[in-house]
Amino acid sequence: MAASSGTPHKSNPAVVDVVARVLDDIRSHGDAAVAKYSEEFDRWTPPSFRLGEAQVADIVRGLPTTVVDDLRFVQRQVRNFAQAQRDSMLDVEIETMPGVTLGHRHVPVTASGAYVPGGRYPLTASAHMTVVTAKVAGVQRVAATTPPNVGAPPPISVAAMHLAGADEIYVLGGVQAIGALALGTETIDPVNLLTGPGNAYVAEAKRQLFGEVGIDLFAGPTEVLIVADDTADPFVVAADLLSQAEHGPDSPVVLVTTSERVARETVAEVDRQLSNLPTNGIAAVSWQNHGEVLLVDDMDDAFALADHYASEHVQILTNEPRRALEQMRDYGALFLGERTCVSFGDKAIGTNHVLPTLGAARYTGGLWVGKFLKTVTYQEITDDAAAAEMGRISARAARLENFEGHARSADVRAAKYGGDDLPWSDHGLRRTAASAAAED
Repeated sequence: MAASSGTPHKSNPAVVDVVARVLDDIRSHGDAAVAKYSEEFDRWTPPSFRLGEAQVADIVRGLPTTVVDDLRFVQRQVRNFAQAQRDSMLDVEIETMPGVTLGHRHVPVTASGAYVPGGRYPLTASAHMTVVTAKVAGVQRVAATTPPNVGAPPPISVAAMHLAGADEIYVLGGVQAIGALALGTETIDPVNLLTGPGNAYVAEAKRQLFGEVGIDLFAGPTEVLIVADDTADPFVVAADLLSQAEHGPDSPVVLVTTSERVARETVAEVDRQLSNLPTNGIAAVSWQNHGEVLLVDDMDDAFALADHYASEHVQILTNEPRRALEQMRDYGALFLGERTCVSFGDKAIGTNHVLPTLGAARYTGGLWVGKFLKTVTYQEITDDAAAAEMGRISARAARLENFEGHARSADVRAAKYGGDDLPWSDHGLRRTAASAAAED
């Protein structure tokens, strides 16, 4: 089996060291360190990394109407789906026995940070996924940041963050941005949760900060796996493989098919399409080093192999695409049938495109509205008899584990609300009127 089948990538020691040094400096020196590394890495040291309302308004006004309309359209799709997800998450309160109430609530984190990548590909869609979804969840403060573009704020990214509902917008990139949001500085308050993709340095910064703050996912290279039968169009299969290969030279692109004809024609078609693809310098490397075409006997084998890979994106180009919903379990997102594709998920359709990579789909899904929520429980006993009985049972359970302090805390309830003896203390507990009446 090929290495791209989910084997985790090891962190580059040089990247680990650089990130640790930068984070330690930000932890010790705050804004001064952030400014130093922004100048060193991005040649960018404005008077303030945070954009004012007037600056944001000017940037949005300067964009073509069609661009703003498209951003709004996509954000409506993301918002609608995220709201449907939020509506499905119900608070719970039940009485498990007379006088004993248990419940849970979904409480949003207080503040989240959204990283919107720049550079070769300004991923404005990341603003939709990380900011819109957080606001639907009810996050009070969303601080969004994106790297500068040739010494200036990138207009489309800024507009996307603003329209998505970001409360603060920073033009700041790399480890210095992640560190500032996670650790806080004199001018940037810390957040509780970091979200959004980035380069190897951003990913490593999130890894090192995990625990001090929450993160969405440990990100690896973008992945796609296509399951195809003899009805698949090799032209379409090739285009869809290359759409993800252009993300980076280490992006795995895999075809699993029951058709030798589709396999061979897809390989030939990939070569043809690479010849005039503007990003072929990247996509060709990805295809050469991480492209795979695997022939299997039947669809059961195809789905089993796809689950083994646990790919970030899985496209089903078969005669019965919805079979995958029944037979597959391990994937970041499924794209069913030829009419849809990963590009729709990345850019416009409304599901979240921050998804598990490197085999993580075996144990987690992608970013969604629930990631911004903490499911917290509560308990309440309003009945004396229930409090006393829970005390007796809990005390016995605690003593089985040699936790005498736990047991005594439970004993107190059995004594105060049930009239039980308290052999380890001569303290006269004031018993409730109900308990006294019951004893009389």
